[in-house]
Amino acid sequence: MTVRLGDIAPDFTAPTTQGDISFHEWLGDSWGVLFSHPRDFTPVCTTELGYVAKIKPEFDKRNVKVIGLSVDSVESHIKWEGDIGETQGTPVNFPMIGDPDRTVADLYDMIHPNANDTQTVRSVFVIGPDKKVKLTITYPASTGRNFDEILRVIDSLQLTAGYKVATPVNWTDGGDVIIGAAVSDEEAKQLFPQGWTTVKPYLRVLPQPNK
Repeated sequence: MTVRLGDIAPDFTAPTTQGDISFHEWLGDSWGVLFSHPRDFTPVCTTELGYVAKIKPEFDKRNVKVIGLSVDSVESHIKWEGDIGETQGTPVNFPMIGDPDRTVADLYDMIHPNANDTQTVRSVFVIGPDKKVKLTITYPASTGRNFDEILRVIDSLQLTAGYKVATPVNWTDGGDVIIGAAVSDEEAKQLFPQGWTTVKPYLRVLPQPNK
């Protein structure tokens, strides 16, 4: 199964390090980040999980729940979490899904067809409160993810969910934005009475509207 942007994120029930969950129920009205790891006790994943634990307050203030997954058991995850806290300086403070039968990995197409068939790739899914997939990123197993970039994209997703704007290249929260191409000048006058700068008829720039 291929999960594409705009699809409803597949629901599932699974054991985690913080108890059994039903995924959609667990998400509730929050945004979510589901991210997978090739195996427990692997070096790159250890650094990733430690970093996500350190920046969890940044996810919390954006109303985003984070949850990890690998095809190892919950018992294995719990043992690994001890190493993560020891080596990365922050205990893991979010749930990790145990998926030894690969049920969730298969639902989300996390098994790399050209790799060991028991390994998940480094997949990231950002899911909105409407349970639709807003972002997918797949990294190779050898490359650690940039979670600062994932936070940046979430800022853009949350902004553009509420305003008819788009964010330009390398945008960060607080930067100028672009009026959506489908918005006419007449509609834009109603939406953005503070005005904007027209660089080209299709390129209309204005300060971030919720700042």
